Amino acid sequence: MSAFVLRPQTVVGDHKITTAEITDDIRRHHAGHPRLGAFLRVIGNCGVQTRYFTRPLDSPTVSGTADVHDRATAAFEDALVMAERAATAALASAGLTAADIDAVVTTHTTGWSVPNLDIHLMGRLGLRPTVRRIALTTLACPGGTQSLIRAADLVAARPGSKVLVVAAEVISSVYHHTDTGIEAMIYKALFGDSAGATVVSDEPLGPGLAIEDTYEYVLPDSMDRQRGRITAGGFHFDSTRKSLTAADDVLPQLLEWVGPDAAEFAVIHPGSKRIIADTAAALGLDTEDARHSTDTLAQEGNLGGVSILRVLERTHTTPPAAGARGYTVAFGPGFTTAALRCRWHA
Repeated sequence: MSAFVLRPQTVVGDHKITTAEITDDIRRHHAGHPRLGAFLRVIGNCGVQTRYFTRPLDSPTVSGTADVHDRATAAFEDALVMAERAATAALASAGLTAADIDAVVTTHTTGWSVPNLDIHLMGRLGLRPTVRRIALTTLACPGGTQSLIRAADLVAARPGSKVLVVAAEVISSVYHHTDTGIEAMIYKALFGDSAGATVVSDEPLGPGLAIEDTYEYVLPDSMDRQRGRITAGGFHFDSTRKSLTAADDVLPQLLEWVGPDAAEFAVIHPGSKRIIADTAAALGLDTEDARHSTDTLAQEGNLGGVSILRVLERTHTTPPAAGARGYTVAFGPGFTTAALRCRWHA
């Protein structure tokens, strides 16, 4: 049985931040750093021209010195506002009301709240109190793909179900001037804030992905590649040099699952220019095939768990041919891989 994914609806933060503004901010705070020149060169080559934050760059919870309480509170409040907007748009686009939804899958890593995004959205959207819920809270970049996997599982278990998938991330909350390594400097420029939502069902409600199979993989002994950290100053995202090649380390396993069938399109998580290029090449695709991922990276940055939904939304602007075979692939902390084998339903 296939699971059908409608065109996602995404929203971004209200404040457009250019890479020039990021580098100016780094110059002001790290004028005497011996590696400042290297930082600026790497940031200039990371592939991101603009990104959107929910709050201004100079606000206390971004470039300022707000503590973990203020950063967590602001991040969750902003994520919830964007998530509600995206979910409302997704329901309207699908021609559905909140009463039509049988289950909700949320992914949200930034900030902190108990209860989490799923419960808050139930009240804000007016979902039935009996909807089934899966709240994914620590997946980060693979969150959108992983949410689609769980949604496909739900519609397979309960035919006729309509599942609302919502992802929201305020990754500007990990922007800290106390983090002075080159990886942290790159992340200042790489990440953006956003939310996205879509509806998954076992009958097509419109054009989009038809999921035929799913794949999950954890690279053994790889927790040092990427990880989160909490201090009194807030949330941090750390990585080692091994993270630069982590995607390449898992591509052989992914290709074993893909098998001999050639890909005609792909929805690739825009984690970096290298991740996009290497994944596309491994699937037998070229830079033109990966343009929706590189455009997302350039114009909005790495959106964490929302990224795949945003790339998929862009894919609808120039959709593949009816019946085309494709793959959706995302990587993230763990080091984890989440992927979908799919066809394009026109």
